[in-house]
Amino acid sequence: MTDDFDDEDRKVGREKTVDQRAVPWRVGLVVPDVRALPSSHAIEARKAEFEGLAGAIAVTVVFSEIVKVREIKPATFIGGGHVEDLKQRVQAEKLDVLLVDAALTPIQQRNLEKETGAKVLDRTGLILEIFGDRAATREGVLQVELAHLNYQKSRLVRSWTHLERQRGSGGMGFMGGPGETQLESDRRQLQERIKALEERLDKVKRTRSQQRGKRDAIAFPVVALVGYTNAGKSSIFNALTGAGVFAKDLLFATLDTTVRKLALPHGREVMISDTVGFVSELPHDLVAAFRATLEEVTDANVILHVRDIANPDSAAQATDVLKVLDELGVDPDRTPIVEVWNKVDLLPAADENGLPPLNAMVPMGKVTATVPVSAQTGQGLDVLLDTIETVLGAQARTYRVLVPHTAGADVGWLYGHAEIIARDEPDEQGQIYEVRIEPRHKAAFTQRFAGRIEGADAA
Repeated sequence: MTDDFDDEDRKVGREKTVDQRAVPWRVGLVVPDVRALPSSHAIEARKAEFEGLAGAIAVTVVFSEIVKVREIKPATFIGGGHVEDLKQRVQAEKLDVLLVDAALTPIQQRNLEKETGAKVLDRTGLILEIFGDRAATREGVLQVELAHLNYQKSRLVRSWTHLERQRGSGGMGFMGGPGETQLESDRRQLQERIKALEERLDKVKRTRSQQRGKRDAIAFPVVALVGYTNAGKSSIFNALTGAGVFAKDLLFATLDTTVRKLALPHGREVMISDTVGFVSELPHDLVAAFRATLEEVTDANVILHVRDIANPDSAAQATDVLKVLDELGVDPDRTPIVEVWNKVDLLPAADENGLPPLNAMVPMGKVTATVPVSAQTGQGLDVLLDTIETVLGAQARTYRVLVPHTAGADVGWLYGHAEIIARDEPDEQGQIYEVRIEPRHKAAFTQRFAGRIEGADAA
């Protein structure tokens, strides 16, 4: 199977929806406030976030409103009165699309389109549109397409109803009879495309595993930046490394993981990675598709959880991030998490009681440390680097090991896998090296230097 599909195969790829027109779509935003589905996010914060999601693609937002929903209607999600109001607004405002901040079933989506006369896209579909627009690397494009096709699979009955006519052979086929419908054929082609993408991503995963094996052979710990989208991860990454990664006040500004080398205050080097931002109700298909990319997080020595501490919804956002980390299998008892409280420059000097606003802030979940910073002004970044060094130092162990003069390969191994702290003067037996060993290299170290390690932790 080649890496490129021909145009015919592309017909079952991503369906063009919102962000692929020369003239922006005119859209209306509907944010259902469902009484039976309480949320940790305030409804106004949800509305603001949904507006931010819509602003991440090229559309013209005509209106944005909260719709009270007493109970979810199986046919249309919202009540008939609201549907009628939306129909009138669609006609009056000449809207192309209605964006609904909810996970709609295919039937609800189709019925809303039929009743209102506008194309309808739910929260999952909108997020997939944004990811499709932002993905830059070959791997990212494959991951997004896979998630989009899995989402689209159950909605062929909506998207392709004009293909439901029979395409049979009129009794002239191999077995005779009407043959399969066009819809069945399209669904089969879609499944074939999904299978092909999964196979390609498996190859990518194996390649990543090989690359990770090569990286693990060197002595660079991994520090991963995670956080809610638009919390400022990429801005912090740029401020620390000077990498110039695209960073903008925009939801999902960057998707693809970027890794750079970073020197800590005392000269120790680490690899720091900037990953895709999280969001509430992130589609499970998308989390699964990006699992290979997010393995940078699961394999990290330290996780920096970046929070927009100036956002009133910061606590709820942090909770959503922790849910995704838990889904990825991150255990704070094994991997230290440092909360980075970003955007402190946007906080008021004091609250209504005259106290600094940070006094009211609390970490979410189990964290090793909290560090207030501002990626824009540079405030606290030096403390953040010191904290990373301290946390990593607490994980590593220091040993003294004898290296005979004839064991030049052992010296090379130490310089490639350990941090050299000091060396004694050589004597007739060889030279004593004082080294710091990361947990991931301890087994290889103790096996290679068995019988030549000093200290109680030698075993």
